[in-house]
Amino acid sequence: MKEEIISVKSIHELHKLLNLDAPLHPLVSIIDAKDIAFAKEMLGVKMTSELYYIAVKDHCNGLKYGRSSYDFENGTLMFLGPHQIISMSEEIKKGESEGWLLYFHPDLFSGSPLADKIDEFSFFSYDIDEALHLSEKERQIMQIVIDNMNEELNNRIDNHSQNVFISNIELLLTYSARYYDRQFSLRKNQNSTVVSQVDQLLKKYYEEGNFTLTGVPNVQYFADEVNLSSNYLSDLLKKETGRSAKDHINDFIIVKAKHILLGTNQSISEVAYNLGFNYPHYFSRLFKNKTGMTPNQFRDSN
Repeated sequence: MKEEIISVKSIHELHKLLNLDAPLHPLVSIIDAKDIAFAKEMLGVKMTSELYYIAVKDHCNGLKYGRSSYDFENGTLMFLGPHQIISMSEEIKKGESEGWLLYFHPDLFSGSPLADKIDEFSFFSYDIDEALHLSEKERQIMQIVIDNMNEELNNRIDNHSQNVFISNIELLLTYSARYYDRQFSLRKNQNSTVVSQVDQLLKKYYEEGNFTLTGVPNVQYFADEVNLSSNYLSDLLKKETGRSAKDHINDFIIVKAKHILLGTNQSISEVAYNLGFNYPHYFSRLFKNKTGMTPNQFRDSN
């Protein structure tokens, strides 16, 4: 029997699911964490929505997303994008949690510059245990933005309100990107270990012949090996080395390709196949993008 998943399509449906009063706006809602309750019968029930979610919550345990379960600490900020599946593993009673939850529908910013930028904020796809830990000062700054939005929701909905909401959400996301940079910097030693792990995993993958056997590894392969989400891993590598996870993989391929081209008589098709490419023209295109020369031109010039 197919497992039931509760799907929330709108802010109105969200409020109904949480037994809250009707929302003040159809596309955005800010909920006091004290008003949230999850009864025993909701434990383990999987839920998804078409909404974006940003939350600061204290003293709230048992939120599950993907493979991870998370207990909120003071000042923890987390993000979820549309269509991600979550569930609760512990009962929550009203008044037990502190903080706020911001939900907004993509229609809120449709046609605005934020619609083109939202995917740049990759932390919407981070795992729960990769949440952002705010300092007290950072939390106060975020609270000011939420207070501004609450003021707009409660007192003056008019033709300007949508732009006010969009501007404040973008401000929240920009602050969050800044604070994630700070968090990456503070974890520099830990991050350096991850960079080293990825490099070793690439070498091992190649030495065991997996490029030939199973093809070019994707980012998710390395993320699974180091117990991170693919977006978090790529952002971590970008901060530490200036290159994304995909760049790491491609640069490794180019180094090996140069070695094979200059050290063997293998045809371009053979080189491509041994490096995990079913179609040589994909390999040649990558090689030229990275070096400015085709594989044959590189071989002939050395």
